[in-house]
Amino acid sequence: MLRLQRDRLWAKLEQIAASLKERPQKPEVVERRIGKWQGRHSAAANLFQVDVIRDSRHAVGLHIEEDASKLQWAEAAQGAYLLCTNCCEEDPRQLWRWYIHLTEVEDAFRVGKSDLGLRPIYHHRLDRVQAHILVCFLALVMWRYLERWLQSKGLSDCARQVLEQMATIHSMDVILPVKGNTEARLRLVAKPDKLTADVLGRMHLKLPTRPKMIQNVVEKNGGQ
Repeated sequence: MLRLQRDRLWAKLEQIAASLKERPQKPEVVERRIGKWQGRHSAAANLFQVDVIRDSRHAVGLHIEEDASKLQWAEAAQGAYLLCTNCCEEDPRQLWRWYIHLTEVEDAFRVGKSDLGLRPIYHHRLDRVQAHILVCFLALVMWRYLERWLQSKGLSDCARQVLEQMATIHSMDVILPVKGNTEARLRLVAKPDKLTADVLGRMHLKLPTRPKMIQNVVEKNGGQ
């Protein structure tokens, strides 16, 4: 695929150079044409150094130079996920585990923005910054504990997928009028689908099957 993109981009650049010899164009127009074809062949775009040859006002040709060392590196790295680190560890599996830990820490910082919907967050005091870091650290600890707990139950360690599955469980409150201008409020839990029920069974969790009476419910009034 890299060689194919390289050959196609080279042919397009040669075509542009040949057209400029017959009809010079404005340099900015030529640069846009070059950028368009480099964007369409992004994998090979860095293999070439392209300079526009100009006269006083027009582009009259191209100077195209290919870097063979970049081609060798691109072929060696094609389809690979590369990590740059200052660690001296030589075991690639350990480096990958460290990298995954880093992504989990970053995800913990995003919990407040995504899951809790707390965005944007602006801190102007050191104590608030430290409190934010503490909350993110606690979120990371709870997330790791959840992953270990799921593994102990024979489930995968993908806590996000399990939480999304649990989010399909819904509850509702049924309000029934009774004598004396009062109301009885019953909380019901919907029956989960088969996949969710299987996950709950693996975790040894049971949903309530009978309505629960909700006592001392205070209605919220606007502005209070």
